Amino acid sequence: MSRTERLLELLQTLRRHRLPVSGHRLATEMGISLRTLYRDIATLQCQGAEIEGEPGVGYVLRPGFMLPPLMFSTEEIEALVLGTRWVAGRSDERLGLAARNALAKIGAVLPQELRDELDAIPLLVAPSASAVVDRVDVALIRQAIRNEWKLEIQYRDDKGTDSARVIWPFALGFFDSVRLVMAWCELRQDFRHFRTDRIAALAAGDRYPRRRHALLKEWRAVHQEQKRT
Repeated sequence: MSRTERLLELLQTLRRHRLPVSGHRLATEMGISLRTLYRDIATLQCQGAEIEGEPGVGYVLRPGFMLPPLMFSTEEIEALVLGTRWVAGRSDERLGLAARNALAKIGAVLPQELRDELDAIPLLVAPSASAVVDRVDVALIRQAIRNEWKLEIQYRDDKGTDSARVIWPFALGFFDSVRLVMAWCELRQDFRHFRTDRIAALAAGDRYPRRRHALLKEWRAVHQEQKRT
């Protein structure tokens, strides 16, 4: 492990501890001597990391520090590239563009030797067997989820029956050949899943009366209970 990699790992180790952690424990987790640990902490402090503490007391990293230039391990870069390629090929157009832009920003602050590896990562995403064809702009659904807006939708179910619904969208699931909106349905007074390719029209409404985090937590609990029964 290079010294740069060791410094990055030390930052990651400190981030995992919200309370002060002793130098002996940090050195053990890192597999380095206590003397090396003290030297590395001093180096990070000189580079701007707000590491509070002292020998015999313990250390804690205040949030918000990024080590410039941004450093990733090879596997972390592979994960980022693979994830970006999946999002670019399997999500809606605007989200795919955002993923590519995010990777470009990351690449701009990587050291040159790591930047050169981005385009050469040999992890590819296979084409989807059946492309998703949305009838509405999925970006509007994502916006409604973020803002906790109700959606008025025209929906056609798997039996070909059309209905008008008012839903409270709180999550969006991306699958290989379909996208699902997880929502509370005012008509059914229950959680329902709506395929985006069966939504013929939608319009944003007022803010719904609950928090999406609470709805997601309740939805997960319901599904866990269903799995047990």
